Amino acid sequence: MFENSSVFVMDILGNLVTFIAPLWIAVIFGVVVGWAWKPKWAIEPNNYSWSTNLFKFRIPWFNYSELQNQPGLEYSATSSSGESEKGLRSIVTEHDLQNLCKLVEEKDGGPAWIQMMDRSTPNMTYQAWRRDQENGPPQYRSRTVFEDASPELVRDFFWDDEFRSRWDDMLIHASTIQECEVTGTMMVQWVRKFPFFCSDREYIIGRRIWDAERTYYCVTKGVPCSSIPRQSKPRRVDLYYSSFFIRAVKSRKDGQLTSCEVLFFHYEDMGIPWEIAKLGVRQGMWGAVKKFDPGLRTYKKERDSGVPLSPCANNAKINTKVTADYVRCLEDSTSNLLETENQDSFDDKPIGRSIPKLLVVGGAIALACTLDQGLVTKAVVFGIARRFGKFGRRL
Repeated sequence: MFENSSVFVMDILGNLVTFIAPLWIAVIFGVVVGWAWKPKWAIEPNNYSWSTNLFKFRIPWFNYSELQNQPGLEYSATSSSGESEKGLRSIVTEHDLQNLCKLVEEKDGGPAWIQMMDRSTPNMTYQAWRRDQENGPPQYRSRTVFEDASPELVRDFFWDDEFRSRWDDMLIHASTIQECEVTGTMMVQWVRKFPFFCSDREYIIGRRIWDAERTYYCVTKGVPCSSIPRQSKPRRVDLYYSSFFIRAVKSRKDGQLTSCEVLFFHYEDMGIPWEIAKLGVRQGMWGAVKKFDPGLRTYKKERDSGVPLSPCANNAKINTKVTADYVRCLEDSTSNLLETENQDSFDDKPIGRSIPKLLVVGGAIALACTLDQGLVTKAVVFGIARRFGKFGRRL
């Protein structure tokens, strides 16, 4: 009897594998092909040349030498984007400072933060949190404390695009489009390298620093720029927010104000499903973060040796001075500024949500109804679909 039962169970499992394995292979193949290839007619149907570009593929190993040949990607600090300096000053405003203040003090009215990580090295401690928005990509908050580092050094380190490429291996191109000599506001262009199954991503970033008595509020966010046309590759990221708060704190070694704390807030819509993006961030976070401290120490040595400052590092010294009382007034404001200017681009229906449960269960019903393997096999298929639907809802 037991032998017959074992044979029966093995028969069920064998049949299940027979039907499920091809589906998984098709899903994986579809994901890879879907990311590697995106027809231009889906992006710009009115401007698409059907005779020459119908089957044009995105090459996963596309490199920077190809990028350099594309129009609109070479800019210098002296180039003009067609926007006035007054317009440049308005892309990052006191509204953004107020929003960052509320994030720092956790008064923005958003969901609670869930801790993801707590790591340390001899010269650095790092903690990270995440929270999920109802209608937006996941948001991240981190706290990094560097031993034996001044706020000014850390500010320049994170602002210096020329040096960043030496420790941030995802950054393959950075250039300044325009800058304001009065406020220090900058508009810059980044191109970041993504895994082989994704095309590289382009960012047009507006950024500005406020100095509140050696406490620095550094805002960086995605901004529109009509003077740089969109390309099919790299793909432009519109929704981007990545800002940080820097101040001196007591060292864990001697209790003196010789350490530097950085509170970092980040979210972006990279154009891939948010659940997959969350998995990628979780897996790669510490590998990226642990490069901060060696990079900072090298940066400090070069600064101490008298190496000339880069234009970006010089620009970090041009900032807007505010008082601590002014910042406290912003923090105590009762207006809810949770949605920043970037979030105006959200659609009514988020594009990054997980697969609808109805679609999963409906597919399982169609599959089960085509099987001629008995009620047990069909019940197993329905059970897996139900569990998968619940799993997708939890992510």
